[in-house]
This record gives sequence, structure tokens and C-alpha cells, in this order.
Amino acid sequence: MNNYFRITAYVPEKGISCIIDSYGAYEKLWQFSSTLIQKGCKIIEVGSDEKFMGGNISKLTEKSDKIILRATAKGEPIRTTYDFNGIKHPALQIGDKIYIPNKETT
Repeated sequence: MNNYFRITAYVPEKGISCIIDSYGAYEKLWQFSSTLIQKGCKIIEVGSDEKFMGGNISKLTEKSDKIILRATAKGEPIRTTYDFNGIKHPALQIGDKIYIPNKETT
């Protein structure tokens, strides 16, 4: 899944957090991050599909020139744990959506 990126961000002006995926809209992760920063987002986590795993957010299956909002909630993202294959891992939660942002911690 080349060019598949996931960013967790917080928008202080609005008091909301979000998880946003991009699959094909950007060549590099920093380009995606830069776009969100320009829109007033504070970046919490960034990663490619090689870095994040687990959770209850399925990956996009088709490339698009659009970015896809996967979750939103009031307040900042919650740092929690997620049981993946019987092992608890550090995870991020926004609303009812949760994922492991860094599989190196597994």
C-alpha cells in the first residue's frame, strides 16, 4: 500500500480531534502533515501503513486524491491501550475508533 498515511490531529480552535487517512493523495508523509498544519491542526501522531496497526479502523482499499476523515470527537485524543493478539499495546482513541500508531511498540 504505497503512499498510505494516517495522521491523528487536534484542532485547538475547534476543540476537536480527528484521525485522517490518505491513500494516494500525497507522495510523502510530510506533505500530508504540512497540509493539515496549514489548516490549523496540531499533529499528534503520523505514520504510514508500515508503522500503524491493529484497532477497529479498517484500511482504505482504493487509492484516491482525497483525504478521508476516519474519526472525530470533542477534546484531545485519548492515549490508552489496545489488546491485539492477547498483548496490550499503547494506542490512540478518538470517539469509538482506536488504533496502535506505532507497531514498533509491539
